[in-house]
Amino acid sequence: MHIAITKEHPTTRNPLISNSLRRITSIGLIVLVLASFTAANGLAASVHFKHGSPTFTDNGVTLTASGSLAGLGNGDVVIAVSATGKPTAVCTNPAGATQPPGQNPVEVTLTGVGGFPASEIKNGNLAFSVTTVAPTSPIPGAPDCPNSRWTETITDVAFTSATITVYQPCADTTEPINCPKVLERTFTP
Repeated sequence: MHIAITKEHPTTRNPLISNSLRRITSIGLIVLVLASFTAANGLAASVHFKHGSPTFTDNGVTLTASGSLAGLGNGDVVIAVSATGKPTAVCTNPAGATQPPGQNPVEVTLTGVGGFPASEIKNGNLAFSVTTVAPTSPIPGAPDCPNSRWTETITDVAFTSATITVYQPCADTTEPINCPKVLERTFTP
C-alpha cells in the first residue's frame, strides 16, 4: 500500500492570513509606485540649456548671464552665477589727481543669485537673467597705489570665466545655497 503525504503551506490552511498577505503586498506596491511618480514629477529630469543659451553681457564691473533652460521639474528654481575676472583700477591721490590706469589688482570672483518661482516654469522651460554684484570699490587700503592714503577704484573687470549653477527645488537665495544641484556648467564669456 502506498500512502502519499503532502504538506500544506501555512497560508493555505488559513484563508484570512492568505488574503491579508496579498492585501498588504498589493498596498505596498501601490504606495511604492505612487511615491516614484511623485518624486519624478517634482524633480528635474534632465536640465539643460536650450540652443544658443546662455549668453553673457559684460557690463564693465558686473556680468549678466541670460538664457533659457529646459527639462525642469515643478519646483522653485535658484540660479547662481559666479564670474572670475581681472580688474583694472585707477589710483587717485588725496589732492584728486589721477594716476594713469594700469593697476593690476588681484583677480576677483563676483557672484549673483536669482530666484524663480515654479509658476514661471512653462512645460519645463524657464527664461532667466542673473547679474553678479560689483566688486568692492574703492579697494580698502589701496594696496596697488603708492600709499594707503590714495584711493584705488576698479573701473573695469575683464571676465575670464563664469559658472552657472541651477538648483531645484529651491527657494534659498542666500549663499552658500543648500539645495539639490541639477546643473552646473563653466563657460568662457
